[in-house]
Amino acid sequence: MSKPKHPRTLAETEAQAVTWNIRVSPRKLNLVAGMIRGKKAQDAVAQLTFSKRRIAVTVKKTLESAIANAENNHSLDVDRLVVSKAEVGRAQVMKRFHARGRGRASSVEKWFSHLKIVVAEQQLAAPAEQEAA
Repeated sequence: MSKPKHPRTLAETEAQAVTWNIRVSPRKLNLVAGMIRGKKAQDAVAQLTFSKRRIAVTVKKTLESAIANAENNHSLDVDRLVVSKAEVGRAQVMKRFHARGRGRASSVEKWFSHLKIVVAEQQLAAPAEQEAA
């Protein structure tokens, strides 16, 4: 006896990759995720490769994993993939303290984040629409 299969939540032309508990605040991670939303997958990889932000390396790994999932698990065309979603979520917060003067302490919060990237295969325009454009 096994558990029943869950129905697929994504469309047939979509694939995703999720990274949990990334040691960066959601606010900073969302800046990098916003750079790649809506872009072609190959353009997004190129932009993350040359980004100066430290977290861009982790986002790039997650994006490459989503692209590999699309190619190997769902047989999608890699050249037509677009980053349809890049969701950032809040994970746990480690609470530490910082010793201050006169025996006091102040709190330090170390934030963690979740990242979910969904890539979708872009449909080719019909020939009649291309002629009109």
